[in-house]
Amino acid sequence: MCTNPESACSACGFAVAVCGGDLPSERRDQLLAEHGPATLRVSGPSAKNAVIMRVLRAELGVDLVSARVLLGRVLSGDCSGTLPEIELLARGLRASGIAAVVTRS
Repeated sequence: MCTNPESACSACGFAVAVCGGDLPSERRDQLLAEHGPATLRVSGPSAKNAVIMRVLRAELGVDLVSARVLLGRVLSGDCSGTLPEIELLARGLRASGIAAVVTRS
């Protein structure tokens, strides 16, 4: 998996690209500051809790308790993060038959 967030200094041209693994917190904060958060929305009768939790566990590597907490956030429209993070979740949900869209907050 490669989300490849990049950042570059406009003054000196130094650039950083992160590929695979966890995004460093300073890069994540920078993406959120520059572009704002994205929000995950699920809708329709296809939004099955067990399927959503399975995708959350697979994509995020969280345990069952954490997936249950995240499920509540997803269903309430309170699941947000960087655009690449949220789009990755939305793609996993759509691949599992869940109607999922990403919106800018």
